[in-house]
Formats: sequence, structure tokens, C-alpha cells
Amino acid sequence: MFCYQCEQTAKGTGCDAFGVCGKDPKTAALQDLLLDVAKGISMYAHRAAVLGAQDPVVDKYVIEALFTTITNVNFDPLRLEEIIRQGAVVKAKAKVLYEAAALKANKVPETLNGPAAWTPAADLGGLVAQGEAVPVNKAVPTRGADLVGLENLIVYGLKGMAAYADHAWILDKQDSKVNAFFHEALDFLTQPDLGVDALLGMALRCGEVNIRIMELLDEANTETYGHPVPTPVRITALKGKAILVSGHDLKDLEELLKQTEGTGINIYTHGEMLPTHGYPGLKKYSHFAGNYGGAWQDQQKEFAAFPGSILMTTNCIQKPAESYKSRIFTCGLVAWPGVAHISDRNFKPVIDAALAAPGFPEDEPEKTILVGFGRNAVLGAAPKVIELVQAGKIRHFFLIGGCDGAKSGRNYYTDLATQVPKDCVILTLACGKYRFNKLEFGDIEGIPRLLDIGQCNDAYSAVRIALALADAFKTDVNGLPLSLVLSWYEQKAVCILLSLLFLGVRNIRIGPSAPAFLTPAVFQVLHDKLNLMPITTAEEDLKAILG
Repeated sequence: MFCYQCEQTAKGTGCDAFGVCGKDPKTAALQDLLLDVAKGISMYAHRAAVLGAQDPVVDKYVIEALFTTITNVNFDPLRLEEIIRQGAVVKAKAKVLYEAAALKANKVPETLNGPAAWTPAADLGGLVAQGEAVPVNKAVPTRGADLVGLENLIVYGLKGMAAYADHAWILDKQDSKVNAFFHEALDFLTQPDLGVDALLGMALRCGEVNIRIMELLDEANTETYGHPVPTPVRITALKGKAILVSGHDLKDLEELLKQTEGTGINIYTHGEMLPTHGYPGLKKYSHFAGNYGGAWQDQQKEFAAFPGSILMTTNCIQKPAESYKSRIFTCGLVAWPGVAHISDRNFKPVIDAALAAPGFPEDEPEKTILVGFGRNAVLGAAPKVIELVQAGKIRHFFLIGGCDGAKSGRNYYTDLATQVPKDCVILTLACGKYRFNKLEFGDIEGIPRLLDIGQCNDAYSAVRIALALADAFKTDVNGLPLSLVLSWYEQKAVCILLSLLFLGVRNIRIGPSAPAFLTPAVFQVLHDKLNLMPITTAEEDLKAILG
């Protein structure tokens, strides 16, 4: 196997024996094959779309296939085999779609090779062998690490985009042009001899389309559940039975809240689900009790101590310990071998497991943290913020956020946040916030110094806030007293970075380490063009930013 799509990849270069995430070689090979299957489908689907023909079944399959291969989503070879075999059916459907569209346009259909010509092996072992033949680094000996790294920058951007697109689709928001782009980009990656300029161009197009995808997701969430409002969230337990929900999916959470009304079970969030407490459509449930624990990488210790059942939605699952394996459940695209899977949002098994568990024996002393500073909330306070900036009472804004992880070096983000001067405001989003979000930062004349914008899924809010402030100050984003210091772990952070690069945002700092798939030469190009740079120390970076 070979995988270097996450920040914690072995030795900073790539996992080649066993994934740091827990992915074994068999699973890795099946994920590589699934990516290749998606490329084959898209070769037909792209040509069909050019001729005006699309099929939502084909579109959705490719999006879900890409999401399935994101870090910490699906570790189950049997589930992956099922998805891959379904892919053969979808590819045949895409081929018929293309040939019919060509016939209608009086064109002769192309005979496609490569991934489009794939046929599934007879058994699981054969599929694994097919996957082993298409690793992500296959072309390095002939193409070189720089070009292959750029190709994978696009692949990982597409994976992150697919996660956001899937979340939006679940809430009935999708865009045929966006769907067509996935096929276009995957088809592009099957072309031979792609050069640096073409690859960088497509990477920036991914960033552009991702802004639209994040907009769709923002519309889906806010139209369904309302705009987030500033909300104190309890971070200590209440007496009684309990269910813990981790991941990102708001629909899964809503259905669980509905199904547990009147049961006496309290619902707690974990990890990236924390910001959901700010949505009016979710916070209305009286048994939506609070947040338990921190970021995803702490789940094994925190889940073992949690006295109830656990529901994993979307990505972020780690290998469950035996102490809680019988009371953790997956849903959606998430899977782990031997863990019970909920396929239809009928959460009765989760509820039954919670009722059988002891629950919390007593109320803990109340402690809260503040969430819910989405774009509406922040921009609603914009006149006051602008006034404070003009009066010199707010000197600078720092966006400190992104994916958290377990690898050393991430204490940098805690150090940075705590050392930011008291006349500066910190915006944060995604699970990187857990490095400092339970600390006290105070306020500047009623404006909290720490503003939690939400999940990584809410990055659109951050973009809208930055653009609105730039407009108010009659400048562009680069002219604002704003610095972006990002932590990355998986592929959703990659597509957000591509969006920022597309917008021309300069001087972004990223860490704790540079992506392994971006070779020093490629990283240098991004540094030269947009001054993308690695983090150093909190002290040095603050001095460079503030002078």
C-alpha cells in the first residue's frame, strides 16, 4: 500500500505498510480501486454531460465513492466490495447514457480505455489485486513526484469537495453543474502527460467549484435548521441515560433527536458536532443536553469513559476499543468491521443500547462554552466591529482553525491563540478549535474575542465574513487586518485551502507540517505566487504578522 493523503502519514512521507489511521493494506487497495472505478464512470459521464445528458444516480455514486475514500470513513473491506461492485453497474449505466447522447447528437461514441474499460474481479481477493495495481504513487517512476503530487492535490481536493456535496445532497441541495465538474475533473486526471500549468489550473478550478459547493451546503443547513445564533453549550454532564453523536451530519442528528423525544435519554455532541447547538431547528429539543469531550483523535479514551451509546456520522471514526465496540454504531458512509451499521436512520438499536447502559449517575457542575457565530451573527455585529477597528480597539483578526490531529506540533495552535494580544479577535472553525476553545478569552466592548464560526463544513461563513469586511473597508481580503493560520489533517481541509488560493488569499500559514503530496518544489511555487508558508513558532509568527 501507499497513502499520503493525511497530515499524520508515516514519517511525513507516506504509509506503506499500515495506515496511521488504522487502514490495513487490503482496505487501502480497495479504496484505490474505488477511486479508479469513479474515474472510469466519469470518463463516460463527462462526455455525456458535454452532450447535455446527466443522470443523478451516476452523479451521486461518484460523489459518495470519493467521500468513502476520505481518511477515517470506511475501513470495512466487505462494505467496500459492495460499493465497488455497484460501481460496475453504475459504469454500465454511464456508458449507455453517453452512447445515447452521442447517437442523439449524430456523433460516433468514443471507445474508451483505461479505468473506463475496468471489469470487476470475481472475488474479494481479485478486487484487492486490482486495487494494488493502481496505487496513488504508481506514476512516480515515469512522471516524477512533483507532477504526481499535483495530480493527487486535485484528487484530494475532489474528495473533500465530495464530502461537502454529499452533506448538501442529503438535505436536497445539489447543482448539476457541480456534479458535472466532478466528472470533468476525474476524466481530466486520466489524460496522459499533464503538465504543471494544467494541473495547477485544475486545482484552482477545484477551489472555485468548492466555493459553490460550500454555498450549497450553507443553504441546505440554514434553510433547514435556521441560521446559527450565539448559544452557550453545556460541556458537563447531566444525570441520566445518554447518547453521544460524532461526525458532521445534521440530518442524522435531527432524526436521532426526534426518535429520542420522551425517552429520558440526553443527546450529547462530540467533535465536529459541537456547532450544531447553535442551529434553532436543533437547539429546540430540550434533551439536546450539551457537548462531551473534544476532538476526534481523543475518541478512544473519551468513548470508553462515556456511559451510553455512540453514533458515528460521516468521517472521523477510529478503531473502536473492545470496551465500547458493542455500543458504538455507524451510519451513512461510515463503516468499521464488526461494528453495527444503521442504514435507514432507524436508530432503535442506538436507543436500546443507551437504555441498557448506566448513563451519568449525577449532574456535574455546569460549565459552558459559546458557539453559533455563523456569518449572520458575525455580520449582524459588523457595524460595531468596524467601529472598534476604526477606533483602534480591535487591532487584528486571526482565523485559527482547521482539522485537529494527534501528531506532535499541534500545541502550536494553543500557544498562538493564548499569545494573541488582547486587542485582537480570534475566529475559529472546525475541530482545531478544541486546542483552545475551553479557555477564557474575554471580550472587546461586548464583542467576544473568540468567535466559533462552526464546523469545517461552515467554511463558507468564514469566506463570506472576510469578503463582507473587505467590502466594508473598501479593500480586498489581503488588505484586511486578517491573518489565516490553518491546521490540516484530511482532504476537506485541502479543498478549503484550494478555495482560498483561488480567491487569491495571500500569506496563509499552514501546519503542523506541509502536505507530503506537495513536494518542496511544488510548495515553493505556491509560496512564490501566494506566499503560502509553513508555521514556525507562535512567537515568531505573531512577530511577523503584527510587527
